[in-house]
Amino acid sequence: NNCTAYFEDCVLPEINGSLILALDQVDEVFLHPEIADDFFTLLRSWYEEAAYGDSGNPLWQNLRLIIVHSTEVYIPLDINKSPFNVGLPVELQAFISEQVFDLAQRYGLNLSESELSELMQLVAGHPYLVQQALYHLARRDLTLAQLVQTAATDAGIYYNHLHRHLRSLQEHPQLAAAYDQVIKASTPMEVEQLLAFKLHSMGLVALRGNQVLPSCELYRRYFRDRIPSP
Repeated sequence: NNCTAYFEDCVLPEINGSLILALDQVDEVFLHPEIADDFFTLLRSWYEEAAYGDSGNPLWQNLRLIIVHSTEVYIPLDINKSPFNVGLPVELQAFISEQVFDLAQRYGLNLSESELSELMQLVAGHPYLVQQALYHLARRDLTLAQLVQTAATDAGIYYNHLHRHLRSLQEHPQLAAAYDQVIKASTPMEVEQLLAFKLHSMGLVALRGNQVLPSCELYRRYFRDRIPSP
């Protein structure tokens, strides 16, 4: 209430035009459930004030919220309190080959066509995985051949990222069982809708209509023998 009153009484009256409030890495709040629900309810209430003006104060219509967050962390927020199911969603898509080539050049790397193809086959344009690969290649920490060879092992550059996903799967046996089936299937397959949503939110699967498949070869290799059988 104090925060809302501060914006209404002190901030918005001083702005001549729109006020854009951009919040990055909002998923960090997910790690603190004792405040997450109240915080996201606050953002949702501000959005509704700006969109519908329920309070009767027209100044809220000048507020614009930009919320940037990872979808890897799934939390069961009340749909009426969540700020993530309203407004205009903009999802970061996988990079295409031309974008990866351009990013590599910005890192000072000149990837050949075969090297670019090898990297794309491994990570399928996943923005974070691509960035990590190019960063380590630019630092000359290893060659592309070494990166590809060790990527799906505990000695590779993706170890922490992969281990975090593995821990999440181990903590949710039903999710792990579904992903185990996806990993071992030779073609896209259907899984229960909520499980597909969670796996897609984690970035572990790609959607093909109502079916899913591993989002990249790296995940297929790493999780193939690490998910315990039910």
